[in-house]
Amino acid sequence: MPRYALLILPAANRVYADASVRLTRSELAVFSARGLRAEVAASEERELGGVPYVTFETAEPLELRDVALLSNLSSVYALFAVEGGAERDAEGELLRPLPVRPLDRLSSDLITIQKYAGKTNEHFTKLLLNVTALASDKGLGERLSVFDPLCGRGTTLNQALMYGYDAYGLDVDTKDFEAYAGFIKTWLRTKRLKHTAEVVPVRRERALAGRRLNVTFGLSKEAVKAGDVQHLAVVNADTLRSREFFKPRSFDLVVTDAPYGVQHGSKGGSGLSRSPLELLRRAVPVWAELLRPGGALGIAWNTYGGKSEELAAILAGAGLEVVELPDFEHWVDQAIVRDIIVARKPAA
Repeated sequence: MPRYALLILPAANRVYADASVRLTRSELAVFSARGLRAEVAASEERELGGVPYVTFETAEPLELRDVALLSNLSSVYALFAVEGGAERDAEGELLRPLPVRPLDRLSSDLITIQKYAGKTNEHFTKLLLNVTALASDKGLGERLSVFDPLCGRGTTLNQALMYGYDAYGLDVDTKDFEAYAGFIKTWLRTKRLKHTAEVVPVRRERALAGRRLNVTFGLSKEAVKAGDVQHLAVVNADTLRSREFFKPRSFDLVVTDAPYGVQHGSKGGSGLSRSPLELLRRAVPVWAELLRPGGALGIAWNTYGGKSEELAAILAGAGLEVVELPDFEHWVDQAIVRDIIVARKPAA
């Protein structure tokens, strides 16, 4: 059977680096089940030349389309075909590099430049977006519209933009809203991308309901003239009011990191709480209305704040179908063990 090896991208966060190989194997299983034409038969962690890899076998050789899709694994640094072996070749196994072609169309510092307390590891954010997209009818490669209803300072939004998607967010924290608006405006100017960006008040019945950042940009003047642009919008308001700012069936994906409780406190009309479950009970039905049929909702949460069965019941109660996933649970710190859950909105 054809054999391949994934070289894992080093993670600055040591704790996440310790979990990255196992999480990559789980992510690879999702790619195999929902995206690859060549099914992954088996995967394992191996050391090659003293360096950790995820190696795997496929029932048939990877096609160019498969290689392009695997290029977007959240922690992949390089992909190799494994040739030879001790049983056939005295020189042992040889690694032949395969050309990775990720979806990324913007500079990687859009993801890495922001540093602040409580920032979600960008590798994990990418993993969550990948797994949610693969659960949708459209998959990972098509142009998607992504909504993060608890967007904070925009890690998920930035990853969506990297992929060429349109990104929309909402957060109640004014400081986070202002920090992200300032960051993205500065980043677009620094990169000299053709763009428009403004913060405007949003009123409902003459009362101020929130503020909205509206951004449109293209990779060049020629792209903008041709209509090849991406859209970004972020609203500073309570997530329970999302329907006031976005129309039903607007988004292909809803992807969010739920408050972890101990460090963050659950905001959004429920006040501070050690558990995000009350917020999710009230918010998930609102978010589900914003999903298009065939779309998917992915949530990361702290398992100390609620069991997966409880979240599954909340999602099912909102008319969503929970997707079976491999194990993504991993330790973050003494107060946080993080996991993800994904559900799909049935096609009309």
